[in-house]
Amino acid sequence: MNEKVELKRTQVEQVVIDERADGQRIDNFLITHLKGLPKTAIYRLLRTGQVRVNGKRIKQTTRLESGQTVRVPPVHLPEAGELLAPSAGLKTHLLEAKLFEDDAFVAINKPSGLASHGGSGISLGLIEAMRQVHPAGAKLELVHRLDRETSGVILLAKKRTALVEIQRLIAANQTDKTYLALLAGVVKKERFDVNAPLDTEQRSGGERTVRVSANGKPSLSFFKVLTRCAGATLVSVKIETGRTHQIRVHAQHVGHPVLGDERYGDATANAEMRKRGLKRLFLHAQLFEFKLQRDYFIDAPLSGELKAFLDVLASA
Repeated sequence: MNEKVELKRTQVEQVVIDERADGQRIDNFLITHLKGLPKTAIYRLLRTGQVRVNGKRIKQTTRLESGQTVRVPPVHLPEAGELLAPSAGLKTHLLEAKLFEDDAFVAINKPSGLASHGGSGISLGLIEAMRQVHPAGAKLELVHRLDRETSGVILLAKKRTALVEIQRLIAANQTDKTYLALLAGVVKKERFDVNAPLDTEQRSGGERTVRVSANGKPSLSFFKVLTRCAGATLVSVKIETGRTHQIRVHAQHVGHPVLGDERYGDATANAEMRKRGLKRLFLHAQLFEFKLQRDYFIDAPLSGELKAFLDVLASA
């Protein structure tokens, strides 16, 4: 999802880092400082050397120190209510990522890194892009959401009646969602359930942070081991409830966080797997099943990068 950055502001900023940003990663600093600019655009600025610290090129993982000066290049930040157009690359990807379509729904294999919708500092999400790409246009509505870092099946309704019907099924727990997740460590049990209530703790950088709490909402996840490999376990997960970050927090709760999870994961395990080639959260919405006038069985294949990483672990 390489979005081009439209350079409209003419002034370069020289930002001196204070104690509030001391120790913060440069990419996270820019996400806050350039609120509204898509993450893909921020990472492009970093890759191309347009952002510098004390005059030197840096990596996206570089941590800032008080007193350093960050060069922030001129960029175009969207005004309130401005609708950004998806790039040619994003348009092509979304069209190629279509999994299924009939007169009621269209299903997309959402890539990791693309938000389900705009808001909270995100100018362009999947739904905004699809409304500009798909013939149904503004009639499209999100049926459900996935975390920005999570890939896989996401369903859009093409008409209001279809949206109402499918949301009725979801509310009645008459749909099935299955995820694939790679967990840190070797899980001993073949199957295990996590019945732990979840509560929103706070908002950090515009995103909710969730924790297990007796005061939270009931949340139930069913884990099944598929494969054990070097330092990791591939599982399928079915969720009876659809809470924010449910699988990620439940996996953390049982001591086997999802690999590549920078919010709830194990930093040491993530660093080790990054060396082996895992560059993203290994959580994928594989299946979405339900029945209306017909049976729907929507399957999203793993991306090439996740398949390749599993091959690396299998050969270790």
